[in-house]
Amino acid sequence: MVTLSPSLKARVSTPLKIGDFEVKSRVLQSPLSGVTDMVFRRLVRRYAPESMMYTEMVNATGLHYVKNLPKIMEVDPNERPISIQLFDCRPDFLAEAAVKAVAEGADTVDINMGCPVNKITKNGGGSSLLRQPEVAEAIVREVVKSVDVPVTVKTRIGWNDREIIILDFAKRMQDAGAKMITVHGRTRAQGYNGNARWEWIARVKEVLSIPVIANGDIFSVEAAVKCLEQTGADGVMCSRGTLGYPFLVGEIDHFLKTGEILLPPTPIQRLECAREHLQALWEYKGDRGVRQARKHMTWYAKGFVGAADLRGQLSMVNTVHQGFELIDYAIAQLVNGYEPEEETESSFALV
Repeated sequence: MVTLSPSLKARVSTPLKIGDFEVKSRVLQSPLSGVTDMVFRRLVRRYAPESMMYTEMVNATGLHYVKNLPKIMEVDPNERPISIQLFDCRPDFLAEAAVKAVAEGADTVDINMGCPVNKITKNGGGSSLLRQPEVAEAIVREVVKSVDVPVTVKTRIGWNDREIIILDFAKRMQDAGAKMITVHGRTRAQGYNGNARWEWIARVKEVLSIPVIANGDIFSVEAAVKCLEQTGADGVMCSRGTLGYPFLVGEIDHFLKTGEILLPPTPIQRLECAREHLQALWEYKGDRGVRQARKHMTWYAKGFVGAADLRGQLSMVNTVHQGFELIDYAIAQLVNGYEPEEETESSFALV
């Protein structure tokens, strides 16, 4: 049974202060490339209205050479609190991009210094900045000078096991003017493998005075509470746990505020959310949105007989109506008596 210790309850009962900006939730939705567009954020916010949301990361160099802002930078004026995440290795380009982010409505500007993907790191961005702490420090200083909103950093504990430099790196970011740091408890070399090493997040918390947010392996309310207890962090950021499950941030936030565990959504409710997600992406992005919805729909399809076959079919839909037919049929099957149970490879097809 998950419980809130008195010390943790006291710690999370006040707003999260990021510089002069207050957020009334200690649970944040991580920026996720190809995922956290406006459609996804709206679904998460339905269940977590006070949590900080993040856009997908925006390339500052690309932004420098275009006249119009990319769609991934678009925010709804009503979706606050919202942060726009930027990446690059050029302090001047990042400062310029930060000004545009604030003009678009960002309450904070986040600098990505943790992405492990080769196409990002080979150009000096993301987690490659862990190997260039002087550049990372210059970036934060330049961005802080350019905007009047808090500047934050998201990073990892190091490049590999031989280069875990997060303690010095985090202090540098704080000294440069960052008002919050989110630490993913893995090295760049780990990618998303192995366990997140929360003990390093605890050590970061011990040496900083700015808020420290814990990231990595937050897949449930129980994991979030355990992480907060072990690290002493000021909050948690949910990442992969929200794929096909936009309810997670709200579930954790609700528990931290009330001590009450919400009932998880049923497979039918998850499929209904998948249908809504598909429709919204189609309305927002057209046929491109349908293609992007394939992965989302497969993430929702879990926990019932025939889910594996359904995922295979959803991954190939070409039109919004094909997606509707598959999801509606699956819902009808469940309504007609298929109880949620351990997933099997049984046949699931439209007839």
